[in-house]
Amino acid sequence: MNDDLPDLAARIDRTNELLTRMLAEVAKTPSTHAIFVDAGYLYAAAGRLVAGTEDRRAFDLDAEGLIEALIDRARSIFADSRLLRVYWYDGARRRIHTSEQQSIAELPDVKVRLGNLNANNQQKGVDSLIRTDLESLARHRAISDAALLGGDEDLVSAVEAAQGYGARVHLWGIEASEGRNQAEPLLWEVDSQRTLDLDFFKPYVSRRTAAAYETTGANRPTREAVRFVGAQIAAKWLAARGREALAELLPGHPYLPGSVDQDLLVEAEGILQYSLRGQADLRRALRDGFWEHVQTQY
Repeated sequence: MNDDLPDLAARIDRTNELLTRMLAEVAKTPSTHAIFVDAGYLYAAAGRLVAGTEDRRAFDLDAEGLIEALIDRARSIFADSRLLRVYWYDGARRRIHTSEQQSIAELPDVKVRLGNLNANNQQKGVDSLIRTDLESLARHRAISDAALLGGDEDLVSAVEAAQGYGARVHLWGIEASEGRNQAEPLLWEVDSQRTLDLDFFKPYVSRRTAAAYETTGANRPTREAVRFVGAQIAAKWLAARGREALAELLPGHPYLPGSVDQDLLVEAEGILQYSLRGQADLRRALRDGFWEHVQTQY
């Protein structure tokens, strides 16, 4: 039996070496986060906060700009993590995308999931979709952290399912003008809580009667024209801030910090005299032009 000891020791050493290598590889693997947005909660809470109404027909939501801002916020919170994608949950008649939902679905790194709308325009099946995705991604170790923007008590089971597989769930809420717009049981279950305030949503929500530019009757600019305007604004931005400001932008490519992205949109609309809200292809052309100029400077 003593003759077997050297062989056993060698096998133990090989096993320990293998475990050490595996742990080293795990340590090098970046953590991953995803953002889960309950659009019903978002429209109701942000509409009430900024426009004073929950009626979607009464205000415009710049979903593309807001999604960029959410990605930027997540990047600052999960500094050593990479984004998997943004999941956008909404309701639609017979689960057929509206034009707005289709535009959102075409955005990079965004996945739209649709539940049904009943006769009273209430979402049905959205909570179960969130639970399915949260649980599946956590079970397969696709995410380590989940930022959940929602407030329904029915989401508690989704949180518990994800946590059961080791994922951390961070609840994001929208400032309420009075009272609370998130269920207490949901607040109790999550790993952390954050509230996005009025200033965060102001650039992306506006009453329809206060639109700065009307697209009706206006000549729609070409993508190349918008791309050129993006490059113009980038040149002005760099001239005002200097090349050292590039360090703030480059790590986030292809995304821009929320404040920069909103300034870019507003200035471009002023130059073009045309609203780019809801114009996903033109918004991408604008950013492409901005980035193309920026990347020539380093």
